[in-house]
Amino acid sequence: MLIREAETDDWPRIWPFWHRIVAAGETYAWDPDTSEEAARALWTGPGKQVYVAEDDTGAIVGSAYVTPNYGGPAARIANAGFMVDPERSGQGIGRALAEHILAVAKADGYRGMVFNAVVETNPAVTLWTSLGFTILATVPAAYEHPRHGLVGLHIMYRAL
Repeated sequence: MLIREAETDDWPRIWPFWHRIVAAGETYAWDPDTSEEAARALWTGPGKQVYVAEDDTGAIVGSAYVTPNYGGPAARIANAGFMVDPERSGQGIGRALAEHILAVAKADGYRGMVFNAVVETNPAVTLWTSLGFTILATVPAAYEHPRHGLVGLHIMYRAL
C-alpha cells in the first residue's frame, strides 16, 4: 500500500466512500446529506494536508487529513480525519493512515493531536487507544446514532 499526498484529481475517487460513510450516520458528526461540494470543502479545505492510501492496483482505499485544531498560540495541536473504504475495512488501512498522519504531524512540529467528536460506538476507538490516544471526556447522549440511539462523543488526545 502506498500513502501519498492527495492530488486535486483524487477527489472523485475519495467521494464515493466518503459519502457512503457519512450518509450511514454512524461515525462522523457531519450531516448525512452533505453535498459533494460541501464534502470536498470539509475534507480538502484550506489548511488541510490531505493524503490517500492506494492499493497495489492504484485504487484509492482510504484518505486522511491533518490540520491545526486551534489557531494562534494553540496552533501546534493538530486535528485529523480518517476514512477507509468500507469494502476494505479490517485490512490495516486505517492503522497505516493513522501512523502516517501521526508521523507527518510530529515532523510538522505539532505537539499533540486531538479528536473533538469520536462517536463512542465507533470501532476506531479501539485503534485510537492502541495508538496512545486517551479519552479526555465524553459528552453524554450527544450523538443520534441510527442503530444505538443517543450515544456519547469522546474527546480524545495524544501527545506527539
